[in-house]
Amino acid sequence: MRRREPRAHWVLLFLFLVVLLAELSLNGYVRHIGGEGVGPAPVARGGAPAPVAVTGGHAIQRVAADGTVATSGVPDRTIALTFDDGPDPEWTPRILDVLARYGAHATFFEIGSRVNDHPELSRRLVAAGNEIGVHTFTHIDMGAAPAWQRRIELTLTSNAIAAATGRAPALLRPPYASEPDAVTGPAYAAMRQAGGAGYLVVLADLDTEDWRRPGVPAIVQAATPAAGAGAVVMMHDSGGDRSQTVAALAVLLPRLQAQGYRFTTVSAALGLPGSPPATFGQRLRGQALRWAQLAGGWLAAGLTWLMLVAITLSGLRLMVQVACAHAHARRVRRQAREPLRYLGPVSVIVPAFNEAANIEATVWSLVANDYPWVEVIVVDDGSTDGTGDRVARLDLTGVTVIWQENAGKPAALNTGIRHAVGEIIVLVDGDTVFGPDAIAELVQPLADPAVGAVSGNAKVANRGGLLGRWQHLEYVIGFNLDRRMFDLGRCMPTVPGAIGAFRRHALRYVGGVSAQTLAEDTDLTMAVSRAGWRVAYQPDAIAWTEAPGTVRQLWRQRYRWCYGTMQAMWKHRGSLVERGAAGRLGRRGLGYLLLFQVLLPLTAPAVDVYAVYGLIFLPVAQVAAVWCGFVAVQMLTAGYALRLDRESYGPLWTLPLQQILYRQLMYLVVVQSTVMALIGGRLPWHRMARTGAAARHQATAGQVVR
Repeated sequence: MRRREPRAHWVLLFLFLVVLLAELSLNGYVRHIGGEGVGPAPVARGGAPAPVAVTGGHAIQRVAADGTVATSGVPDRTIALTFDDGPDPEWTPRILDVLARYGAHATFFEIGSRVNDHPELSRRLVAAGNEIGVHTFTHIDMGAAPAWQRRIELTLTSNAIAAATGRAPALLRPPYASEPDAVTGPAYAAMRQAGGAGYLVVLADLDTEDWRRPGVPAIVQAATPAAGAGAVVMMHDSGGDRSQTVAALAVLLPRLQAQGYRFTTVSAALGLPGSPPATFGQRLRGQALRWAQLAGGWLAAGLTWLMLVAITLSGLRLMVQVACAHAHARRVRRQAREPLRYLGPVSVIVPAFNEAANIEATVWSLVANDYPWVEVIVVDDGSTDGTGDRVARLDLTGVTVIWQENAGKPAALNTGIRHAVGEIIVLVDGDTVFGPDAIAELVQPLADPAVGAVSGNAKVANRGGLLGRWQHLEYVIGFNLDRRMFDLGRCMPTVPGAIGAFRRHALRYVGGVSAQTLAEDTDLTMAVSRAGWRVAYQPDAIAWTEAPGTVRQLWRQRYRWCYGTMQAMWKHRGSLVERGAAGRLGRRGLGYLLLFQVLLPLTAPAVDVYAVYGLIFLPVAQVAAVWCGFVAVQMLTAGYALRLDRESYGPLWTLPLQQILYRQLMYLVVVQSTVMALIGGRLPWHRMARTGAAARHQATAGQVVR
């Protein structure tokens, strides 16, 4: 019994992509943070000004939610050293060493995301008797941020500090804060919200502006209070080069201690108990936040490398494709100077199941070919639309119709092969129309006894609309450029069912057409290669085939192709360790298919999520430049491929849209096929409804005169 096709993996894939985007967004939110060290402080203005109780008060302020303000200052000859923007793995330890050398303590207002990056530093400074306050999670300007963002920033930072130290911070310094007289109306509103959440806001009496790196003497002078007064002194332990800050501390501490100053934390200076123990819930949430942040960083780094690898591989692939196509085209042009040779009778096998829309055009195009001796065998595989009867009514010399019960395409092909007379067998789909010299061109490589099969050049007949143009470009760019490369590498994995020629001896040797996979053409080609024959590509042997006209039909066709190709790759995996033609197929052909048609497409959903992340968090101009560069390379390659195939450049305008829409459909096909292959399911034969596009193309081109 055929196993039902899976569905749950789509939900899992969607959830994975949502989580991935959330993690990347968290990383983007966290990593694009600033600090006083990166430039002038932004000033959010507007609304009512801050009250005089704030702007004229002391540096330490408790602002209630109702606007009540209570301010405090530190006692005389007391310095509350404060450091913003850390922790920093280089400068925070140096500052701690200087503090420890002189027995001083300080308050560090830390950025939550950096606490998650370096929790050991937060633990170290608390263990040394210092104090930690909140400096938001990503160093936002609280006055300019909406209330919901301020609330999240404070909560996340508090949880991060709780997880790192086991303490719940009670102090807050808003980023870009300075002395009380610099508080604006929006900043006051943020202070009210923080006060309502229980935070004591710590501004500064002396702002050293050490982030400007004004020199050690200037920093020392800015940090020295007047005539024995106490002060809250603002410095920085992160956000840039803090060597001047470290040097200034080594001067300031002994100098002021000699004058009777003590250096302590803000809470100790006010006689407050300090930060209370964090609850278990706070610590747990903080740990979860830290791991989520770390995971986001790892994912961003991993996807960056994946993007680089994918871009590098794709670039190398394009270079190799173009170089091989150029070399192959030169070889074909040299061969074109030689007259076409007659290589003996050719038997054309046309398996047909409900192909009434195109079958007459197919047969007429075969009969009208200019090769001297051709027999056409149409095998009606249980059609219900009178396919075989239509051919019989044509009453054409050299055309035979065989009716059989429906047994599948491989069985129909094998039936035709058994009845064939020629030593050269051409296999043709029932919706394909041959060019007038297609058979003669197709069989030419078989003059070489080492060649066992030849792939022709299948083109899309119904090129109207976006879907038709996209498939046309795909055939010309992907399929035909790949076949030129495979031909030079002697590792052709597929002779398409639409147009291909085989030696009868090769078909007999491999046991005919196998029904073990859904991609019988790929399976057969690989079997011929493993049997020791070379498989060639003849781009001048042109046939037009009807491509799917709807997205649903396209999905079914590509799903069958992709799943069948995976089956064939697995079936012929032994070629990886074989020698000669089989080894070339395995190590070159199968390796290429595995890398570029399975593995890279499977990573495409994650790469697309990374692209969305880039649009949100990276400079738009940079992202646009990368994408435009990629599309430009694709356009140049497509233009060259169209030129080689003597096709119009008209469809090129649809290529950017193809990269946005069509590509996603193709990689989802690979995802579905991979899941089905892993669970060992079997697919039914999805037959495409024919519209007669190939026949109309023949009539339009005027190829056959009846």
